[in-house]
Parts: sequence; C-alpha cells; structure tokens
Amino acid sequence: MDETATTAIDRGGRTHKRGLGQDPSDSPRLKIPHVSPPSLKTHPSCHQGSFPFYRLPSELGFFSLDEKRCYHGDGRRLRYLSLPVGMDSGGASLGWDLMDGFEDRYVRRNEDEKEGLLHLLTWVKENRGLLRANGRSDSGRLVDRDFVSWRGHLTKILCTPYETQEGWILAVTLFKGTLYISERETAASYKRRKERTREQEKLMYSGYKFESHLCADSPDGSPCPSEVVNTNEAFCSVLLGRLASHSFLVSGEVDCKDPSSSNPSPPSCYVELKTSAQMRSPHQERSFHRYKLLKWWCQSFLLGIPLIVAGFRNPQGRIVSLEKFRTSAIPQLVRGDRQSWDPAVCMNFCNAFLSHIKKVVTTDDPRVVFVFSWEPGQDVTCTVEADSDHLVVPEWYVQALSQN
Repeated sequence: MDETATTAIDRGGRTHKRGLGQDPSDSPRLKIPHVSPPSLKTHPSCHQGSFPFYRLPSELGFFSLDEKRCYHGDGRRLRYLSLPVGMDSGGASLGWDLMDGFEDRYVRRNEDEKEGLLHLLTWVKENRGLLRANGRSDSGRLVDRDFVSWRGHLTKILCTPYETQEGWILAVTLFKGTLYISERETAASYKRRKERTREQEKLMYSGYKFESHLCADSPDGSPCPSEVVNTNEAFCSVLLGRLASHSFLVSGEVDCKDPSSSNPSPPSCYVELKTSAQMRSPHQERSFHRYKLLKWWCQSFLLGIPLIVAGFRNPQGRIVSLEKFRTSAIPQLVRGDRQSWDPAVCMNFCNAFLSHIKKVVTTDDPRVVFVFSWEPGQDVTCTVEADSDHLVVPEWYVQALSQN
C-alpha cells in the first residue's frame, strides 16, 4: 500500500486550484513554511543503546478490501490458518507447486493506481468516535494520536539503518494535531517495477499462491489451492500503539488468524505467512538471517503478530519444507553476529525519526506536505510542498472530520 509522485495522484486527494479571474480573497493565502531542518543520520552506530519502550499494539478495529479493491468496514476477508497434518512432527507431504495458476488464475492489483492512506482514512472517518480526545482540555485533536500510517511505512523506517539497496520517500502532513505519514514511489522503485521480468512476476505470485495452501475461509474449513489468486483482496487490522513518547494509529494487512491459538484476542491470534528460497549453504543461511529475518521481524513485531509460518521453495518453485518462527525469538537467531542487525537499533532509529518529524513538521495545514527522502548511505533530508497535487490528507477527509 504505497503511493507515488511520479505516475499518479491519490484517489480523492487532488487539490482543486482556483480558476483564473477568481477573487483570491475567497481562499486564504497559503504561506510556504521556511524549512531548513538538520538532516538525520541513519548509520547503526548512531542509534545503539537499550531497547526503547514499546507498548504492544491493541486492535481497535478492522476492515476488508474485496476482489475489486472496494472498502468494507467488516471482517469478510479474514482467513484462517490450516496447517497440513503432521507438520510439527515432520511428516507433512508437501511439494506444493507455487507456479500453478500463474497463467490463468491470477488477478493482479493495478499498481499504477496509488491509494495513499485512502482505506485507512476511510476507516478513521467511519470510526472517528473511537479516536476522539475524550474531552481532554489539553488536546484539540480530532484523532487523538500523534501519528497515523500504514504498517509498511513504519517497517521501512525500522529497516533503514541496515538497508543497503532501496531508498524511500515519506510524505507527512500535520492536520489538527495529528501527523499523517504516506509513502511515495521513488524513481528507482518505479523503474524497477516497470522493468520487472517474467521470473520476478512469478516470484511475487508465489508468495500469494503459498497463502492459498494454508488459508481457509472458516475456522474449520480447508484450503482451496486451485482458487483464483486476487491480490486486490485484503483483511486489514487497525491498531493503537506507542513507541517511547509517540502514540500512533497503524494499520496493516493480516494474512490469517490461527483458530487454535491459546490467546484468541487479536493481534495475538494473527499469523504472518512468508516464503523464501531453500537454503543450501552457510552463506545463504547468513544472508537469510541478516536480510530476510530483519524485515520479517519488523513487520510482525510492529503489529504484535507472534507467529510466522515460512515455506521454503526449491528452484522449481515447489515448497519443500515449512518452519515456524516465533517473532519474539527471531532476534536470538542473529545475536552474536556483528555483521547482522540489532532490534534496538531499529527501534531507536524509528523513535529518533518520529521525534525528528515532530520537530520539523509544525505547520498544521492539510495543504502543506513535508517530504522526507532517504537513500542508502546518506542522511534523511526534507523538502516542503505547498498546495501540493499529491496531498497526504485529501479534501474529502478534511471535510468529513471537520464536521461535528
């Protein structure tokens, strides 16, 4: 769930300019903020220290996106984990073909249509009574959180100190005391997406296909691996969390729920599903620990998802083994490897970046967008856009929340 400044504009988020001859006094003049903030360093050595306070998120609500990417304020797209018999004892017979259906049972989401925060803001609009400041005199916020964003955006922030390949652009707007963070597609990411090979497309498909082997539509149902893979569909949890002094509302896609979980309360019953290449050498295992487990941990830890079920595929695209990873135990797998990652550094950098945003973004106006950019090996920089064509907070949302 991302957005781009290069190819598209947020649905419903375009600024309507004044026509020629219109009286300028009909609309207040927008003062462009003078921004020359210090850059933010990202090297791991700058963010070492003890693990900061992090309150595990609590679920406030959820919503679903159907096969046409339409929003529904319910759990109709929630699916349930159904592990093969004998998995825990090593007796499961696998060999699942993750390429099956690629040619004739695959509906791709339109990646050129950039949604920004659309669906999350729709949920906020429909549930704003849950997010009011409870009559506190010290807060005039319409949404009583410091930040509102997608889990994927926060994941990129956490991974930044150890990311060596891909940069990011995060657009931030302050509206009624709450900071909204949305992603824009970088030029490099756009180029990679447009030049994706058929083999890369198949690799992306394989992850979704893996889910069809492990997910059922009901707690006592069975998976249907022959079903159409439609990447428009999603079930998203909406949660409240806190990192140090920063409160946030975050939403992320949830793969499935474990009906046999000892703790049935979300997000403790949610499960993340992942695929990875079969490891055949110590080098591949080190690479898996250093890079893939970093992103898996960040994603699941942020939402409070305790369990990851991973499928390992052979070069022919068939699943040869399954493995469970407890999110809380993943850091122990990389502990002692000086060339690997430190979860405290990830969280400390996220804390520092959110504090940096608060210092820089002080103009409370939905028409003003602060654009934070980062490339591997460099510091985080910031520019500002006034009357932007790429609003983070669209006009329909401003109007909806401004009503009593």
